[in-house]
Amino acid sequence: AAVDIQPACLGLYCGRTVLSVNGSVETYGDCGVCPRGQRTDDNKICRECTGSPDRYDWLYLGFMAMLPLVLHWFFIEWYSGKKSSSALLQHITALLECSIAALVTLVVSDPVGSLHIRSCRVKKLSDWYTMLYNPSPDYITTVHCTHEAVYPLYTIVFIYYAFCLVLMMLLRPLLVKKIACGLGKSDRFKSIYAALYFFPILTVLQAVGGGLLYYAFPYIILVLSLVTLAVYMSASEVESFKDLLVRKKRLVVLFSHWLLHAYGIISISKLDKLEQDLPLLALVPAPALFYLITAKYTEPSRILSDGGNGH
Repeated sequence: AAVDIQPACLGLYCGRTVLSVNGSVETYGDCGVCPRGQRTDDNKICRECTGSPDRYDWLYLGFMAMLPLVLHWFFIEWYSGKKSSSALLQHITALLECSIAALVTLVVSDPVGSLHIRSCRVKKLSDWYTMLYNPSPDYITTVHCTHEAVYPLYTIVFIYYAFCLVLMMLLRPLLVKKIACGLGKSDRFKSIYAALYFFPILTVLQAVGGGLLYYAFPYIILVLSLVTLAVYMSASEVESFKDLLVRKKRLVVLFSHWLLHAYGIISISKLDKLEQDLPLLALVPAPALFYLITAKYTEPSRILSDGGNGH
């Protein structure tokens, strides 16, 4: 297409919108912010995002979708009490809420009515923080060119969290009121109150650290899953395979952590080369096996008794 000779468009993310197309000749507007769903090309022209998220993008969105679900499950378990039979139904309800929210978010995203989404490719970290790259040509006037260069990976998470919150407020109170008979009146809704705290925190986390999370989430998953598994097995006094088999709940927690390990490994490797990356999944049970094998040697009472015998 023929390009008109115009003053240079300054700024990393400023571009000119296409006003009209006459054959091979395009007419451009003034240098400024690109409309939603567009980002600048190499010639500083705003072009519509026509790609689709790659595998890593979907893994990132999956991680951001899992965060509220895992927190829901944690606080439901934390406040349900050992004798309460309502925990399982609340877990299932939380899963249902997040699943419906994810589907609705995909349906309302462009193209509307489809589970596919149209996106721009993430090229570098600065794509997430276009507000930091607004140019000041004369060092007085700032040209505001802030737009979603990673469309829609930034805003789709906020939309998902909003749907999660709305569905939770519609479904969970009715369920808890009916089935949480084993809990006191003040304890019944504590898991819901906790969600009213962690949803704003997750929103701020995405707003401020979305780009950092995009590049770091596989390593965050691995570190957190390792730490939480070790803490849980230590708190539950699991020291052998027999201790794991005593309660089904422990096996469920173990397999959940294994799924998180596998998710982290897949996210790091991206499964670009299946013959090299798939064998890495054999490492998933390794941390738990290492803990079970070495737990009896690191028990505090044993260490203290051995130290006392030494003296």
